[in-house]
Amino acid sequence: MKLLMVLTSHDQLGNTGEKTGFWLEEFAAPYYVFKDAGVTITLASPLGGQPPLDPKSDDPGAQTAATVRFKADAAANAVLANTQKLSAVTAADFDAVFYPGGHGPLWDLAEDASSIALIESMLAAGKPVAAVCHAPAVLRHPKSASGKSVVDGKRVTGFTNTEEAAVGLTEVVPFLVEDMLVANGGVYSKAADWQPYVITDGLLITGQNPASSEPAAHALMALLG
Repeated sequence: MKLLMVLTSHDQLGNTGEKTGFWLEEFAAPYYVFKDAGVTITLASPLGGQPPLDPKSDDPGAQTAATVRFKADAAANAVLANTQKLSAVTAADFDAVFYPGGHGPLWDLAEDASSIALIESMLAAGKPVAAVCHAPAVLRHPKSASGKSVVDGKRVTGFTNTEEAAVGLTEVVPFLVEDMLVANGGVYSKAADWQPYVITDGLLITGQNPASSEPAAHALMALLG
């Protein structure tokens, strides 16, 4: 089984002067779910090479067993440092795609033509697309064959407006994930802030927040059977 993980290349948190990127737990936990299941993993990002790590996800309070394992894993770190360019990968080569979050995807992956085309191609081919926390932002523009948003009429979740408010970035982000999913016709639901919550609807798997990253990966493996 071959799986693509797509990470952000964007490292600027709006105009705040602060850094952002991908969220470590949201990459590390799914990575090991897939790796331990014997899945062949390919990593890609818009710019290729080393994707930027959100420094807040490196704080001591944000660490989990998966992040600790990753930091001690030289081979995994080497793979992460050499992501392929997203424009060079093709949906035909993979059985599924997983998007870790962090605030970065709101700026680049949500608007990235290669990502949009990849998601449309995967879904059209009957292959699952999973995204967690802020990464459901990547579902902003992809359309189904009927021309509607791929989330239209689908049960979905993603980082909540109240979670965004709690981290103080409501006025910084280019759009709110929850509002975007609703505006695109998604049947949005959520658990309490910071609680794990994952929804599978057809080929779409979405997770609400960092705590949902490992359950989302397990949901994807269950869908792949």
